Amino acid sequence: MSEEVLLEGHDEEETAPVDELAVSRRWLLLKIGAFFNAVVGVAVAVPVVKYLLSPAKPDGAYKSWVSLGSIDSFPVGETRLAKFTNPVGRAWDGETDRVACWVRRIAQEQFQVFAINCAHLGCPVRWFPQSGLFMCPCHGGAYYADGSRASGPPERGLFTYDTKIVDGDLQIDAGQMPTLSNTAQLVQIQNTPGGSPCAG
Repeated sequence: MSEEVLLEGHDEEETAPVDELAVSRRWLLLKIGAFFNAVVGVAVAVPVVKYLLSPAKPDGAYKSWVSLGSIDSFPVGETRLAKFTNPVGRAWDGETDRVACWVRRIAQEQFQVFAINCAHLGCPVRWFPQSGLFMCPCHGGAYYADGSRASGPPERGLFTYDTKIVDGDLQIDAGQMPTLSNTAQLVQIQNTPGGSPCAG
C-alpha cells in the first residue's frame, strides 16, 4: 500500500501543469531586451558608418565656387565681413552651415579673401580698421591688413581662399578648406607596370 502511495505521488510530480504565464513572460522580456540591443546597435553604427564614408565626396564638391555678392558691395581699400553657405553642408546643419570670411579689396579687380579662423588654434579673428590689424581674442595673435603675421603665437599669416570675378560677382573656391597646401582634391593613383605605385 505504501508503494501505491509513493507511485501516485511520483505521477503527480511528473504531470504537474507547466505555468504558461511564466514562459511567456520570459520570452517577452527576452524580446524586449533584444529590441533595445538592436536600437542601441543601430544608434552606435550609424555615426560610425557616416564617419567612415564622409571622405567619399563627389568630385564636384571640391570644385565649388561660391558667390560672396557683387563686387560693388566691397569698396576699394576696405576690409569687410562676408558670409557664404558651405557647399558641402547638409540640410540639417542649420545656422552652422553659414561660413564667415574677411574680404579685402585692394584694387578695382583685385581681392584677398581670408578665412575667419586664426592660424594658431582656429579662433575667429576680428578686423580693427583703426589699427589696420586682424586680432585674435583667444591668444593675442595679430595679423596685418594683407593677412601676414604681425605678432603672437601664430607662426604664419591668415589662410586665404582662391578668388575670381564672374559677371560682377566675387566668387571664392569654397569647396576646399583654406590650408597651407590649398590642394584639396581627389587624387587618382595609377599602378605602375611594376606593381606598387610606391615602388618608384
